Amino acid sequence: MGWNAWIRQSHRWLSIAFTLTVVANFAVRIHGEPPPWVTYSPLPPLFLLLFSGLYLFVHPYFAKWRRRPSAGGMS
Repeated sequence: MGWNAWIRQSHRWLSIAFTLTVVANFAVRIHGEPPPWVTYSPLPPLFLLLFSGLYLFVHPYFAKWRRRPSAGGMS
């Protein structure tokens, strides 16, 4: 599995983990104020999603930029 496919797959699994932590957060709040570790549990997957999402967003632009031939062809 290539680097890009690995990050894409990790991004998918991180989104599942983030969704589950948010759902658990709301489920615990039904019974009162949760402990801080429950409140902040969605943050680590969210930050990892931020970085993997930015990579996946920018990757096609960098790939296109690297494939483009130099302007004019004279060096």
